[in-house]
Amino acid sequence: MKTMTIPSYREGLKELKENTSRMLSAHAGDVFNLDAEGLRKEHTSILKLQVGEKAPNFTLLNTFNECINLYNVLQTKRVVLTFYRGTWCPYCNLILSQYQTVLPEIEKAGATLIAISPQTPDESLNIKEKNALQFEVLSDNGNIVSKEFTTIHKNPKKSLDKMTELGYNYDSYYSDEGSAIPIPATFIIEKNGTVSFTKTEGGDYRNRVESSDIIAALNK
Repeated sequence: MKTMTIPSYREGLKELKENTSRMLSAHAGDVFNLDAEGLRKEHTSILKLQVGEKAPNFTLLNTFNECINLYNVLQTKRVVLTFYRGTWCPYCNLILSQYQTVLPEIEKAGATLIAISPQTPDESLNIKEKNALQFEVLSDNGNIVSKEFTTIHKNPKKSLDKMTELGYNYDSYYSDEGSAIPIPATFIIEKNGTVSFTKTEGGDYRNRVESSDIIAALNK
């Protein structure tokens, strides 16, 4: 049987940074990099749930406007729950694409993957189609669920201004104007609702939880 090669986010990030530096002006790159560093320093205590605690139940809309309830899913399988920022974020696209690659390994371990952001269902559908994602991508308007798992923050104004200059209408991705976003984080929730794995790579949103960490935790 052929063994799956688990993608490395660190390697993908290196290539993404090189590509981004070629696409953006030096000034734009500096703005985003400085904001990422500032968020890293500002947010040092991020996770709202720890291993052994009970995950709060929730019901959110998927890309087909269907209601997905966490505890209903847990009746048959474990859940890998990951929080991301938005379709416009290249780091989100990279990591969700890599998670799609290892989805067979996640499912083989008796789990399913759910990704959550405060985006509208239409934008959730966009990122799902863009990366050919075959797992649920849910919309958490106002971060009602996200804030129970991870830290929520406003996108720095300098980044928003630079996004506008680059042609991105940030508010169009969300239902509430000036929407805050979650610091990326990933959890594994057992069928009894208990959290068995929690990880974030900090306030610097360029860093994400590796697929290999998730697979190792599921198979522990």
